[in-house]
Amino acid sequence: MPEAVGVRKAQAQRTRSGVLAAASAVFVDQGVQAPIRDIAERAGVGVGTIYRNFPTRADLVTAVYRHQIDTCTALAPQLLEESGSPFTALTCWADAFVEFLVTKHGLGAALGSGDPGLENLHALMLDTLVPACETLLDACVAADELSPGITAYVLMRAIGNLCITGPDYDQADAKHMVATLLDGCRRKA
Repeated sequence: MPEAVGVRKAQAQRTRSGVLAAASAVFVDQGVQAPIRDIAERAGVGVGTIYRNFPTRADLVTAVYRHQIDTCTALAPQLLEESGSPFTALTCWADAFVEFLVTKHGLGAALGSGDPGLENLHALMLDTLVPACETLLDACVAADELSPGITAYVLMRAIGNLCITGPDYDQADAKHMVATLLDGCRRKA
């Protein structure tokens, strides 16, 4: 009997992961207000399966972004370990953060919607991403690659403002401007 429970649990986790991946892709294409049926179709499941796993849209949006925030947060120490310099790690992390921000069509409106299920999402972003960025900044300052006094929150807000895309300003433009911003923060020899 325990083996059957383990198989069902693994299948449920695969289904949940598939729904999150599908929702993430649909949110990029259509925004967070995309029809649930589009997400179900992309995941290859019924609408009921989505509601069984995520009873409200806020639950689904929160789960998708929690996963992406956790991924971006975990990237900071990995990049510090793998990169040739802390500034290279910061630059790579900023690229991932730009990707995260630019693909969040409708998230700002959803956060401001007053939906109590989404209230904790902004705090989650601040509580996890700011310390991750702070770690990178501290390493850059310690390596004398970055001017001291730049705070993670202010840098992330600046990056966020540079990531507001529109008809004549796309993701490539945002990445270029963020690279320019980071270069301006870099300590010159």
